[in-house]
Order: sequence, then structure tokens, then C-alpha cells
Amino acid sequence: MIPRRISEHVKAHNWFAVAIDLFVVILGVFIGMQVQDWNSARQTRARSEEFSTRLVSDLRVEAWGYEYLVEYNKDVLANAERAIKALMGERPLPDEKFVVVVYRATQYKYNERRRATYDELVSTGAIGLIADAKLRQTAISVFTNPLFDVISQEGKDSGLRKVFRETAPADIQHALLTRCGDTYVEPGDFTRIAGSLDYECSLGLAAASIEAAATALRTHPALLPSLKLRFADVETAITDLETNNNVVLRNLRDIARDGY
Repeated sequence: MIPRRISEHVKAHNWFAVAIDLFVVILGVFIGMQVQDWNSARQTRARSEEFSTRLVSDLRVEAWGYEYLVEYNKDVLANAERAIKALMGERPLPDEKFVVVVYRATQYKYNERRRATYDELVSTGAIGLIADAKLRQTAISVFTNPLFDVISQEGKDSGLRKVFRETAPADIQHALLTRCGDTYVEPGDFTRIAGSLDYECSLGLAAASIEAAATALRTHPALLPSLKLRFADVETAITDLETNNNVVLRNLRDIARDGY
């Protein structure tokens, strides 16, 4: 319609009308582009807010998992230290208590990761949608740091775990698992993290069976060296989590408390 009108005005040498028509065309194109830009910006903001909300939700779970890993390994460390001191005669333990502390020194924790949102952002090249720099950097640090997997793998592959499982009788190991193993902590429940492994328990077995197991463990030549190695590895892991990665830990605590 407008091109035909412009053509008619040109033929009539009505240059003022031509100018008005051209102005209308340019203004229409400009408004159309602005509307498109506003629409695009609105959609980008909406996606940014959605991804940020999802990422905060995931990182709150990760914050809980991080705290759990720290506290759980402190329980493991405390039991390893008790076992070492008992073997070295510094602080002897009764047979049942000795078997329990050695068992708990072999334990390790692996938490399911909540990385679906982060992986989606990375795979689609949309990590830049996370406008909050602290949130974005914390996610990158948490999900690219191999420390969590390394700590779990060290526990799973520890020489102490192998020595214990090869030495302790099956009935002892079953009783330890069911009566002295990890207590369940609901994901996200920060109040029950501490002491989830280190608590009072009883094996409920005959004293003779417990004594035989304790004697087999105490006399195993590899037990003390493997306990010392386990102690050193766990102490290093806790230092890495609390000190060497203290910025990540602090940011996770902030996100868990305040969001972003």
C-alpha cells in the first residue's frame, strides 16, 4: 500500500508527501525492530531468571552435600585416630569398641550430585545467562572440581578398607553395617549431619566372636600402617574442603542461606 502511494506521489512530484511516506516507513521499521529487541530481551531475562533459580536450588543441595562430606570425614578421622592410639597402647579400647572404630575408619561418603542445570547451561553454551557473577563462578567451581570424587574414591580404594574386609568375619561385618553404620540423613537436613557416623552402638553378638575379630585385627601386620595412611588422607581431605576451598565453601553457605 505505502510503496504504491509513494510511487503516486513521485509521479505527482509531491515531494513533501513522499518524505512523509518514507518517514512512516522508517518509523515502522524502527518500531518493529525495537519491539523485537524488547521481546528478545524479555525472553532472555526470563530464561536467565529460570536458570538462576534452578541453579540456586541445585547449589543448595550441593551446599548440604559439602557440609555432610566435611562432617562425615571428621567422624572417620576421629575413629581412625582412636584406633591408632589403641593399637599403639596410648588409649586402649575394649574389643567391641575397637572393632567399631576400625570399621568406621574404613567408611567413606559419596553424595549424588545435582548438576543437571549446570550441565544444560554448559552444553547449550548458555552459562552467560547466569548474570550473577558469584552464583556463576560458584557453580563452575563446584561442578568442575574433582575433589569430591577424589575423596570418595580414596575412601573406597583405601588399603584399610581392604584389610578390614578381608580380616573381619562376615557376621561381625553384617552387625557393624546394620547396627553401627551410617545413620540416614534426609538430603537438605543440616541439623543431623554432625555425628551421623560417630554415635554409640552395640553389635549384639557374643563376646567370644567380638574378641576373636578384635584379636585378628590387632595382630594384622598391615592394620596400623593402613590406619595411619587413612588418617593422613582424611585429614588432607578435610583441609582441602575447609581451607583450600574456603571461598567455595563460604559462597555455598551464603547461597544456602540467602539464595542470590
